[in-house]
Amino acid sequence: MPTIFEKDGFRFFFYSNDHRPIHVHVRHGGGEAVFNVEHEVELRESQGLKLRELSRAEKLAEENKKLIIEKWHEHID
Repeated sequence: MPTIFEKDGFRFFFYSNDHRPIHVHVRHGGGEAVFNVEHEVELRESQGLKLRELSRAEKLAEENKKLIIEKWHEHID
């Protein structure tokens, strides 16, 4: 489960055997979300995160989209 980065209590990661489309998992507190990032950053699913936390996670994913995609190609492709 490679960690891509951590910021403000959010941990962005993916699983070593993950599948396309390119996406990132985000954990914060007891909740988790998944964002597709291959084209647009788009929430795919969420459990246990408040709207404010989801908004912050999405913003961080947008700001780090290039890094997320680079790390995906390093570890998955």
